[in-house]
Amino acid sequence: MSGERPEYSSDLPGVPNAFQHLWTPHRLVYIQNGLQPAKDDCPFCLAPDKEDEEGLIVFRGKTVYALLNLFPYNSGHLLICPYRHIATYDEASAEEVAEIGLVTQQAMAVLKTVSNAHGFNIGMNQGEVAGAGIAGHLHQHLVPRWRNDANFFPIIAQTKALPKLLGEVRQEISEAWQKLT
Repeated sequence: MSGERPEYSSDLPGVPNAFQHLWTPHRLVYIQNGLQPAKDDCPFCLAPDKEDEEGLIVFRGKTVYALLNLFPYNSGHLLICPYRHIATYDEASAEEVAEIGLVTQQAMAVLKTVSNAHGFNIGMNQGEVAGAGIAGHLHQHLVPRWRNDANFFPIIAQTKALPKLLGEVRQEISEAWQKLT
């Protein structure tokens, strides 16, 4: 029966069931310790005041900007943030919402050009209970994906292979973005 998931018993923890699980124990630091920066220490408020290279910024818009994630799931993992320190999407102005959408589309086009991404994961974690690493400042994740991009490192070695340094990735994306717009 192609495409159907086999049935499993879920009586024991860790036993496979009908759900696919993404185990991310490294995120416990955010959950257990409540490590949320004070507003004055918010990395998304501080980044725009830095040089683009230092802040890992690849694009600056009118109400939002895009930067590389310091702890990426994949090379080219971008964050799209409003300049204003707001916590949730419903606090964003209509102009910010529109620009988040536009910058997301532009970022997808850039990443397709720069890295031949085949697909993307796009999402926002709203609040600490939803897994937001920086819950006080709204940010959208854009993670490029490629066919067959999984390998054994994350599974058996708790290691993510990232083929380029953040500075190189930032420069490539920033230059491609300038050509696109």
